[in-house]
Amino acid sequence: MQKVVSVSLMRESDRQTIENFVDSKELMARAGKALLESYEWHGKIAIVCGSGNNGGDGFVLAGLLQEKKQDVTLYLLSEKMTEDTAYFWQRCKEIGVKIKVFQGDSFQEYDVIADCIFGTGFRGSLDGVAREAVLRINESNAYVISADINSGLNGDNGLTDLAVKSDLTVSIGSLKTGHFLNMAKDVIGKLVNAEIGIELAGKPYYLAEQKDFTEILQRRKNYSNKGSYGRTAIIGGCLNYSGAVKLANLSCSVLRSGSGLVSVVVAKSLAGSVIPYLLESTLYPMEDIEGKMLFRAEELDKALKKVNSIVIGPGWGECTEYVKILRYILMNYAVNVLIDADGIAVLGKIEKEVLRVSKCKILMTPHPAEFSKISGFSIEEILASPIERAKVFAEKSGIIVLLKGTTTIITDGREVYLVNRGCPGMATAGSGDVLAGVIGGINAFHEENLLLNAVCGAYVAGFAGELAEEEKNSISMVASDTIGKIADAITRMGK
Repeated sequence: MQKVVSVSLMRESDRQTIENFVDSKELMARAGKALLESYEWHGKIAIVCGSGNNGGDGFVLAGLLQEKKQDVTLYLLSEKMTEDTAYFWQRCKEIGVKIKVFQGDSFQEYDVIADCIFGTGFRGSLDGVAREAVLRINESNAYVISADINSGLNGDNGLTDLAVKSDLTVSIGSLKTGHFLNMAKDVIGKLVNAEIGIELAGKPYYLAEQKDFTEILQRRKNYSNKGSYGRTAIIGGCLNYSGAVKLANLSCSVLRSGSGLVSVVVAKSLAGSVIPYLLESTLYPMEDIEGKMLFRAEELDKALKKVNSIVIGPGWGECTEYVKILRYILMNYAVNVLIDADGIAVLGKIEKEVLRVSKCKILMTPHPAEFSKISGFSIEEILASPIERAKVFAEKSGIIVLLKGTTTIITDGREVYLVNRGCPGMATAGSGDVLAGVIGGINAFHEENLLLNAVCGAYVAGFAGELAEEEKNSISMVASDTIGKIADAITRMGK
């Protein structure tokens, strides 16, 4: 897994490294050299620089390109500079780098543009000459390389109203959370990290990689049977939203992800509509009133016999009986429980004391709107600080949180994992059900670590979605397309 840091941790790490190990000018020189080595620079090159250290990295790059006899022009947005930046600015003048003060110039004549305007410390919205420069960069036909992070993009949360659209972004020191969250994927092309000798001064987050799950997804033994790989129960559906296909997708994704058996628990009045869609799963009808299942401990115990993984909530609706059902499960079953969709609203009505003494290991998988309702944070607060909001809730509640987004955040309040897999084609009804099913399946045969199971499941689902989009397209994809690629994703990840 790769390390990912917040802007504050990167800033403190940078400060401590300069104080104890490396001169600040040397660190800036290393950053500029890393930019040089990140790409085969060619043709007419423009380097657009701000006044801070990000601009200083650009000055170093300009000097190195000049020494290599490249056709490079340095565009300056401000003549106000830090001490280190001014040092390399002077060096550029001494060796004859072509220098222009940016005055709304077009960049259409350039083959490559280096964006060195703002770094990860940028906040707010672009204005003035910086905004004009970003607009000119984005309307050019050049290959664009952003230094550290795309100018205009928030380094912590990936939010922006205008940012440079890069073909390549070269992160300096460590990857930042703003490279992955919210809008980042829409403006960053390829992303690479350049290590320049900055020692981290705190605990990082972790970005999952394909190679991280070979132990969970290892090849199975011949001497085994369906009972060797656990049983998953899916509890959901109601009269207003029976979701027969939803439940079928769930059960299929559970099986494709490795669970030995799947039981689908639904209200009795829905059984007839659900049965035709369930091919390999067992159906357990529960007594109900008007399509909403009733709490019957004996029936529930029968349905959950030998179960070691439960997925609860999809298409369930809300009902006072559901609070009793969920409370009973949490107090009486020592299994992995994934709570999704309507189940999250039900979870919000469970007493905190129940959560503290629950026998279950609990994972909830909300999108920001669902997380807002159960956490009390506004959607705006969540989007502005998704990792910290998820961490705070997970730590206080004792529940693992998987917060959905362009990059998935999974945390138990101590460790934080990011899964940067998935695609626009997954923005369709049922994708969340597929994710829940994948994790539910993994939970059945790999019970030991619910946190890493969630990370693995998010990676499998996102990777499968990408494979499906390659075959279809982002407009026409449906959730079942992702299910059809789960096996391919697991094959590649298990190698």
